[in-house]
Amino acid sequence: MIISVSRRTDIPSFYSEWFLNRIREKFVLVPNPFNPKQVSRVSLTPDVVDCIVFWTKNPAPMLDKLDQLENFKYYFQFTLNPYGKEIEANLPSLDKRIDTFKRLSDRIGKEKVIWRYDPILTNEKYNTDFHKTAFAEIATRLKDYTEKCMLGFIDHYKHIHATLRSMNIGLLTTEEIQEMAISFRQTIDDTPLLLNTCTVKIDLTDMGIPAGMCIDRELVERITGYPISTRKDKNQRDVCRCIESIDIGTYDTCFNGCLYCYANTAEHKPLRNRQLHDPASPKLVGQVKDDDIIKDRITRSLRRDPTLF
Repeated sequence: MIISVSRRTDIPSFYSEWFLNRIREKFVLVPNPFNPKQVSRVSLTPDVVDCIVFWTKNPAPMLDKLDQLENFKYYFQFTLNPYGKEIEANLPSLDKRIDTFKRLSDRIGKEKVIWRYDPILTNEKYNTDFHKTAFAEIATRLKDYTEKCMLGFIDHYKHIHATLRSMNIGLLTTEEIQEMAISFRQTIDDTPLLLNTCTVKIDLTDMGIPAGMCIDRELVERITGYPISTRKDKNQRDVCRCIESIDIGTYDTCFNGCLYCYANTAEHKPLRNRQLHDPASPKLVGQVKDDDIIKDRITRSLRRDPTLF
């Protein structure tokens, strides 16, 4: 199986101690997001975990702890955007995050650190010219430290409509997307970078930018060194091409303070959940309760026996 750590929160930045405690204890408890009393017990042992995919905007707190993952295969989806504090309130400076990106790449290999330029949004300050310049500058600085960039475009989730309107962030036009895409593609022509879109929601294949997979079968096979049997993740949107994984995060627990965040549904909830977090608990938020219904999640390696094909 593939473990996603996590689309729901930034575990490398805020909960690496908890995660590594889960690795040591060889399991994690994951509440159902729609029914928190239903809890899955997920094994975290190398014989069933083929690969771990980390999602983060700042893995710096985890860099000195990577030795504890020596028995596991993994890679990072590292979001690196050029926005100011009014968009991404609690992140280190761009220079510091680029330095962290380079240090991580030097440590684990550039093929295992994917750059995400995501989400792309526009207003008076962050217009298409801004993005064309910023993307080129970051790509130049990262071209020797990653092999791929994933492009994502802003989604106007219902619970952030008012916030986006307050910053005059509207729907991207086809003209804006195409203008930026052409520039981004021209930028990477002079680098070894590959450029993909995060989903098939916006089709840029005619511009030489195919739809990619964030949880990527080919990359997992490259990192593990063996073929896997898997399928599209049915729990993701139809426009998502990712293969199946088990996410161990919890919504409403991230403190990056991103204005566009889909994973925090109300400002007070992460603060409340931080008070309930215990690094020693098998759950990211709170302790096991008497009325929790805990069931073992069926887990197995996805490794495919090549002699059978």
